[in-house]
Amino acid sequence: MKLEDMILMSVDDHVVEPPEMFDNHMTQKELETIAPRLVAENGKNFWLYEGHKIGNMGLNAVVGRPKEEYGMEPLRYEDMRKGVYSIDERIGDMNANGILSSICFPTFPTFAGNLFHQSKDKQAAKRVIEAYNDWHIDEWAGTHPGRIIPLALLPIWDTELMVNEVKRVVAKGCRAISFPDNPTCHGFPSVHNAHWDKLWEVCAENDVVINCHIGTGAQPPHSSPDTPIDAWIAAFPMSIANSAADWLYGEFLLKYDNLKISLTEGGVGWVPYFLERAEFTLDHHGPWTKSNFGGKRPTELFREHFLTCFIEDESGLRNRDLVGIENILFECDYPHSDSTWPMTPENTFRQLDNVGLSDEEINQVTHLNAIKNFNFDPIAILGRENCTVGALREQARQAGIDTREKSGGGNSAKITDRSGRMTSGEVQKLFAGEGATAD
Repeated sequence: MKLEDMILMSVDDHVVEPPEMFDNHMTQKELETIAPRLVAENGKNFWLYEGHKIGNMGLNAVVGRPKEEYGMEPLRYEDMRKGVYSIDERIGDMNANGILSSICFPTFPTFAGNLFHQSKDKQAAKRVIEAYNDWHIDEWAGTHPGRIIPLALLPIWDTELMVNEVKRVVAKGCRAISFPDNPTCHGFPSVHNAHWDKLWEVCAENDVVINCHIGTGAQPPHSSPDTPIDAWIAAFPMSIANSAADWLYGEFLLKYDNLKISLTEGGVGWVPYFLERAEFTLDHHGPWTKSNFGGKRPTELFREHFLTCFIEDESGLRNRDLVGIENILFECDYPHSDSTWPMTPENTFRQLDNVGLSDEEINQVTHLNAIKNFNFDPIAILGRENCTVGALREQARQAGIDTREKSGGGNSAKITDRSGRMTSGEVQKLFAGEGATAD
């Protein structure tokens, strides 16, 4: 297979929500009283919700910038690429990067909507979540059919509200929800609690994928304020392993053969050892721990229920036979700092070629697994000849999409003047100083 013949569907990207996002989905009174709203202060943008200021920029929106400027910039919409928050511009950036379809996680509400879950006024929060989902499905995903895989947030504090919202968004064509990888970190029952039983049931009945993005539950601790931030960044994806273990040992999985959990942005390379350890644990400790896998093995259950995602992960791809090729999906992570935009096809093809995947396997991990698991087939909508990396990049070329690096405004000069290694303590000070939230 040639690079330009690949079809890339990303199951992990992000949107920095546009200022006007609620305008078409809430009444004027709601906009004035309960809706989050964007404010500008001292050259920075914040979302204001229930009296709290939520910063939403920084490493969430550095795409297109020189790497030397990565940090807490940009802090204003005008300092970002428009594709970060404008759907029409996003499609242009996707074309330039050869990306056919994309799942876009929230930014200011946090990746799983934890901002709304902690709201003081739960009735108002329910309305905000509904409006958020309507904007995401009708406008962000609906403007360009086949290009955005819709994703919904849920009012997870109430079982009936959760179930009703799943049914409502499914009726609108959405079969993916964002959910904390460990809800106990936010004061909710564990995944083993009956509080969630009806959610698992409605998701299984409607083929809804539960997306657990890294950082939505337990975040890995910083070893020390003096530790280089590189150490935290390097280990962050694997933090999902603890939650994956928690979910794998959930007996609710035995009730629903088709329930799918996506370990978003968690990587793949750690999975073979994790499964090996789970197999050993069952055989060596099972007689006293009384683990129940319904007569199946841990590896079998993992392959039936869990999806893994890769950006840069040759280790995982090389061990695809141990993970299950059907459980590996591609992700881009635009516009975050891990994204390789606009050279993602080159980066991805290099990995696939180095590992020696067959054309059939390449098709599986780049798009067929996404089509199957998310019940979203852009090829049927757009025609295969219009879906390849080559075809999309030709559209971008004709549209004159500029992908050259551009230095930002605001405080970027302060960032490029930094000397010495960036430590965990310094980064935490930046987040605290800018009022930003990390999910």
